[in-house]
Amino acid sequence: MRALNLIGAAFACGFAFGAPSALAQAWPAKPVTVVVPTTAGSGLDIIARFLADGLRSRAGQPFVVENRAGANAAIGAQSVARAAPDGYTVLVGAASTHGINPYFFKNLGYDPVKDFQPVTTMFAIGLVLVSNPKILPVNSVAELTAYAKARPGQLSYGSGNAFGRMTAEWYKQVAGVDIVHIPYKGVPQALNDIMGGQVHFMFADATAGLNAAQSGKVRALAVTAPKRVSTAPDVPTMTESGLPGFVSYSWVALFFPANTSIEIARKLADLTNSIMTSDKGREYLRKAGADTFPGSPESLRKLVTEELAKWGAVAKKAKIEPE
Repeated sequence: MRALNLIGAAFACGFAFGAPSALAQAWPAKPVTVVVPTTAGSGLDIIARFLADGLRSRAGQPFVVENRAGANAAIGAQSVARAAPDGYTVLVGAASTHGINPYFFKNLGYDPVKDFQPVTTMFAIGLVLVSNPKILPVNSVAELTAYAKARPGQLSYGSGNAFGRMTAEWYKQVAGVDIVHIPYKGVPQALNDIMGGQVHFMFADATAGLNAAQSGKVRALAVTAPKRVSTAPDVPTMTESGLPGFVSYSWVALFFPANTSIEIARKLADLTNSIMTSDKGREYLRKAGADTFPGSPESLRKLVTEELAKWGAVAKKAKIEPE
């Protein structure tokens, strides 16, 4: 009788552990909603739609992109955190939603660690430090730092999102300069004022910033990526410019609601990695000034923890108070 009980228990355990795999094998059995926490037509939205097309081809089910913008991407993140953990709602999150937002919002509406099942990183894209050459006569980061130190409190920097502001605050700390922050609703508005001479410089999204630099309207001083961007090989990195270790990557990743099957998360991670690291995916990202960043649920969870600690230290030193 004892032997039968042990066999029955073993069978039950085997069935329990086998169930998630069976569930993952059947996933997706219906359309999957892909929540993009930015507006339609944004850089994040465009790349998310590229991924959605690839997932549809490989998984055989529609991956439907829904834009839920607002509150620096917090609204979209909230909606996924509160969704059913069945594998049919996924967030296209980023460094802002899971590394920076907690230091800007008192009532964020979600916990970046507890409320999500990490899936995988998709890609990483650095920022570019751009300035208006008409009002800021500098050609390098070293010259900018020297110019700012000679004029404490007189230079202004713009920011169109939390990531750009945090990166500028980090530069302010490591370079030891006194500069004034001018906030904007978005990167395009901030860039417009850089071009118009109302603001001296900013850390802009690489795609938008390098496009503006190539048009001759702003000067690109450096990129925050660990290596030079292939679409702008003459622009040095911040590290090459005299600030060792200054690497600020705006990564993008996928997240399910917490308690979603880890097997489903791993399956989506494998599908996503295969799409973004394909020749087509690499070329698509290269044109956007981004790099492939394949990962796993485990590596993404570790990244989120590290990013929260990194930007928390920057926010504390900058005396940024959540609002």
